[in-house]
Parts: sequence; C-alpha cells; structure tokens
Amino acid sequence: MNRHSAKKYIFSGRLDRYFLGVHSAWKFTGLFFKEVVKRPFHLREVIHQCFEVGLKSLPLITLTGFIVGIVFTKQSRPPLEDFGASSWLPSLIGIAIIKALGPLVTALICAGKVGSGIGAELGSMKVTEQIDAMEVSAINPFKYLVVTRVLATTITIPILALYCSFVGLYGSYLNVHAEETSSLISFYQSAFNTISFLDIITSVTKTIVYGFTIGIVGTYKGYYATQGTRGVGKAANQAVVLAMFLIFIEEVIIVQIANWMR
Repeated sequence: MNRHSAKKYIFSGRLDRYFLGVHSAWKFTGLFFKEVVKRPFHLREVIHQCFEVGLKSLPLITLTGFIVGIVFTKQSRPPLEDFGASSWLPSLIGIAIIKALGPLVTALICAGKVGSGIGAELGSMKVTEQIDAMEVSAINPFKYLVVTRVLATTITIPILALYCSFVGLYGSYLNVHAEETSSLISFYQSAFNTISFLDIITSVTKTIVYGFTIGIVGTYKGYYATQGTRGVGKAANQAVVLAMFLIFIEEVIIVQIANWMR
C-alpha cells in the first residue's frame, strides 16, 4: 500500500466512524423519546437529579450572573455617555442579559459542571459493569439512568437561566445605583420595556433546548464509555466539548428563526 492509498484508507475509516457515531446518537435520542412516555416514570429519581443539577449549581450561577451584570454595565456605560444616552442603559442591559447572556452563560456553566458530571458518573458505571448488573436485576438502565437525567436538565436549566438573568439584572442595578439614584422597581421596569413576548418565548425555548442537549450528550457519552478509567475521563471531556459546540450552533439557529418570525 503506497502513501496516497494509506491516507485515503485512514480518511475513509474516520469518515465511517463519524457517520456511525451520528447514527448511534440519533438512535440514542430516538430511544429516549420512546422510553420517556413509558411506565415506570421514576419521579423520585427525576426530583433527585433536579436537585443535583439545580441546587448544586446555584452558587456558581449566582456568582457568575452577578459578575456578568456588573461588568457588562461598567463596560456599556462610557459609550452610552459619549452619545448622551445613559438613560438607555437599563434597557440595553435587559436586552443583553435576558435575550442572550443569561441563557448562554447558564448553559455553558451547566455544560461544564453538569455535563461532565453526568458523563463521568455514567461512564464509571459502564466500565465497572454496574449498568449490566441493572439489566440482570430486571431494571431498565436506560430508563432509570438516561431518561431521568435528561428530564432533569431539560426542566432545571430553564429555571436556572431565569434566575441567572434576574441576578445579573440585580448586579447591574447595584452598579447603576452607585452612579445615580434609582429605585429597583424603576430599573426593572426600564429593563423590561424593550423586551417583547417573543423575546421571552425565544429565551425559554433556547434554555429548554440547551438543557436537553446537555443531558442527552452527557448521558450518551457516559453510557457508551469504554477503555476503563481512561474512558471515563474521555467521556466527561467529550461531553463538555460536544455540548458547548452544539449550544453555540443552537444559539445561532434559534436566534435566526426568531428574527424571521419578527
């Protein structure tokens, strides 16, 4: 085999593996939608996973949202003052945080913290054959491990994004209040004056899609982890990278669709 043929063979093998991976991911996602409507629903495990995703991410979400609000306000004030439009600052902050920064920051934080945790947890269970043991004991491991975690991220991340947005607006208010006297109520009213119902729906839709993506990617990478402990770390890393990549693509697509609807 000459050098050109060897390169062609390697490229062909990688292409085959890529399409096999895409097909496997689609089958995994389709199986989720098939199992999610079947009994038993494992509500207790869903609530437990919501606690794991939500409350344990709350301190980091709070700190990040608060800092984003303060920093973005500090950076936005000088250009607006140059044009004599500093009164538009609350509206600008409201548009930036509610429509973009709040959902995106929350999704990226949860992709790093929650996605990697799910990938590592399920990967560890896979390589230690705990998932196989669940099948022997007549428990559907996909239903119990995958469906519950995907539902938890899909439910919890929109709530975290809404919380992050309000915390970010409060951080912005503190910065505005330090420069000029204004009430919290008037600040929030000004921030929401330029926000339409379509903007709220778009933000909620984005966070639901982000939550589903983080859950399905993390569970998929962990559920099919191989190569022992090395595979666990690889699954966690791939879950974070792929989830973030898909989140950015979804952000562009959803924003484009929202613009067409206007």
